[in-house]
Parts: sequence; C-alpha cells; structure tokens
Amino acid sequence: MTTYQEMVAVEVTIAGRAWAAWFGAAMEAIAGCFARREARATAAEMIGGLLGEVDTRNCWTLAEALGHPGPHRLQHLLSRAVFDHDRARQEIARLVIGELSGQDVVLVADETGDAKSSTDCVGAGRQYSGAIKGIGLCQVAVHLAAVTPSMRIVIDRALYLPKDWAADEERRAVAGVPEEVVFATKLQQTATMVKDALALGIEAAWFAGDEVYSGRELRAEIRDAGLGYTVGVSRTHTVTDGTGRTWKAHQMINKVRPGDWMRMQTGHGTKGTREYDWAWLAVQVDDAPEAHAAGGVSVLVARRHRYTGEISFYRCWSPGDVTLARLVEVICRRWRIEETFQLGKSFTGLDQGQVTCWNSWMRWSLFSLIASAVLALTVAAMTTACPAGQARLIPLTCPELVRILRAFILQPLIRDPDHVLRWMVWRRHHQAVAQACHQHRHVFQDQP
Repeated sequence: MTTYQEMVAVEVTIAGRAWAAWFGAAMEAIAGCFARREARATAAEMIGGLLGEVDTRNCWTLAEALGHPGPHRLQHLLSRAVFDHDRARQEIARLVIGELSGQDVVLVADETGDAKSSTDCVGAGRQYSGAIKGIGLCQVAVHLAAVTPSMRIVIDRALYLPKDWAADEERRAVAGVPEEVVFATKLQQTATMVKDALALGIEAAWFAGDEVYSGRELRAEIRDAGLGYTVGVSRTHTVTDGTGRTWKAHQMINKVRPGDWMRMQTGHGTKGTREYDWAWLAVQVDDAPEAHAAGGVSVLVARRHRYTGEISFYRCWSPGDVTLARLVEVICRRWRIEETFQLGKSFTGLDQGQVTCWNSWMRWSLFSLIASAVLALTVAAMTTACPAGQARLIPLTCPELVRILRAFILQPLIRDPDHVLRWMVWRRHHQAVAQACHQHRHVFQDQP
C-alpha cells in the first residue's frame, strides 16, 4: 500500500466516525417529530438508502435495495405516518445554523424543477424551469441555502403552487394540500423562508439571488429583515441616477469610464482562477420599506467577461459602507447553490421522488435535504481533521464521500437471489393489476 493509499485509508476511518456522529445528531434532532419509533427507524433507513448506489430512487427501488418485502413501509412513511415534517425541517435547520455560528453566511435563494408526466402531481403544471431548459409540465420548488466560503447547505424549501393549482379545490383535496396553504409568488415564498431562517437564529448579513429574485417587493422585505442584498437584474432593468434621471441598466453602464473597470478573481476551478472585470455606479434607492429611511449604499454592479465582453448586471444594497470587492464576493456566493442542486440530484434523489401528494413531496424533499446536509457537515469536519494539500490530493468532496460511504459504511444493497426474484414477481403482479384496473376504468368511462 502506498503512502497516499494509507492516508486515504485513515480518511475512510475518520469519515466513518464523522458521518456516524452527524447522522446520529440529525436523527436525534428530529426524533421528537415522530409519533412512533418504527417510523423513525424507517426514516433513518430511507435517508441512508437515498445515498445508496441505485439507478433510480423511488419507493420501489429503495425498498428492494434495503431488503423490504415491498414498498409499503416507505409509502406509509411518506404519505400517512404521523410525522411533523415542518418541525423536523426546523430542527435540521437549527442543527446546521448552530454549526455555522460565527461564520460569514450569505442566504441564497434559487429554484429547481422536476419534469412530470401528469398534473395529478401536487403543484405540477406547464411552467418555466431552468432544470428542464424551458416551459414544460413540471414541479418547481424554491430553495434557500446558507452559503459560507467553505460550505453550502440547503436549509429550507417551498413547493410553488401555480395559481390554477392553488385555486382548484378538487385537486387540492386529492393531493392533501393543507387549507392554510394559499397561492404565493416565489418572491413571497422566499421572503417567508428568509424570515424563518433569521427567527431560527442564523447569523447572516446578506441575501443573494438571480434575476427571478430581483423584484422590488422582495428587496424591500430583505431590507426590512435587516439584510443587504445582491440580486441579478436584466439589461433592461430601470435605475435612477443621482440626478433623478432614469436609465436602463445597459444604458447606465455607458457612464463607466475605461479606467473604472477592476479585474477581480471570482473563484478557483479545476482549470485555474476565474477572473472578470467589474465596475459599479451609484443609483437611487427604490425599495425602502415603510418607516425606513432611504439610506445605505445602493449601487448597480456590472460584470464584464474578459474575452467576449458580455456584461451582466446586479442590483446591490448595503445598510453600511461596503467595498466593490465585498459585493463581488457576495454575488459569487449565489452560484454555490447550483452545486447543492447538482449534489442533491446526483446522490440524494432530489428530483426522483415520483410522489404525487403534499405530504409525500414535503417528506421526500426533507429526507433528501437531510442527506445532503449531513454530507456537507461531514465533509466540513473532514476538511478540518484531514487537510490533504500536503499529500498533493484535493480536499475530500461530497461526491468522494458518497463513494466512501457506499464502499465501507452504508448498509450494502440486498442482492440475494431469492429477494431479487420475489421483487420481480411483486413488480410484475402489481403492474398486471394496475393495467387491468386502467383498462376497466377506460371501458367504464366509454359507456354512455
């Protein structure tokens, strides 16, 4: 065994202990949210199963991989078990917030969508989602992440209900949507999640989002909560200069002199340092909350690509003095939430639930969130315990930790021949019954 292999072997041992500690802490945090210990044990199994090496994650595949005789235990947990999933999400958020105490936290909002085949799925409708690269039948959820220089963890999420869905009493009843859930825009959902995070004690001074989250209503809510913000805006976004004259963002940038552009690093990738040219211009505040003075620093920040010259715009506000370098740092934190989506979709089944009702969606997304959070917390602990730079190895990443978990720590997938054969029979029998039911339904509907 080489020296490097010995070092990684030590990492595996430490990773197992760190994972067990954080996974145990997460399950202990939500233990009081279950009415029965059987449901709690099934939830722990399911979270571990989400990280297993299965092609597609749903109740059928997870139940087979975990050795269950059928998917009924997992389906019961998701839809009918007595489990306060809202409180559980808060407890996990508290666990994460406690670990982030004293760190430089930026709250970042973004959305992601899952393609669906039917509007029977709660919240599914024809709507835009960047995840499906356009307009299509999908579910869309808004997520809020806590991002530090070294860590990014999703701490909340909200399923977006389109207006027609929120107003359809029949579909709401079938999907089990609570009566208190009413239509809310993505900006309103984001404002609620930010305020909830602050109420739970998160020490954040900034909010960041893309163009979707640049509306004046949300910006005013963010200011009212005591945070500064950096949000992307379109080139046609209207701003007012110091003289009271209004401009489009792409017109305003003509005021920047050639010497005012500053080249700054925005991150480090596998191919080296990423650099862009940046500039800022003072603009008048247009989002002061009621009873608040229109103070602070309000600027329009422009980012220019070094080679193509393409310019992106960001509207920023700070309650106190701030440097361009600090605004650039906060702007760049927003991109980290994309990494959490990639992690969730690749390793924790974020977009693979195949669930149709409200409880099932909330609980599946919660278990995916918990799995991702424990991964991130474990990697952070490993980075501190096992600095790898001196060994010419990159620091441990979440994908690499998943490989360690699958190989050495998690329960192996059940591949017993008898078990596999039983599942083959169960699947085919279930599909035969479902096929017969659908055919009977069509015959009944065709009758006059």
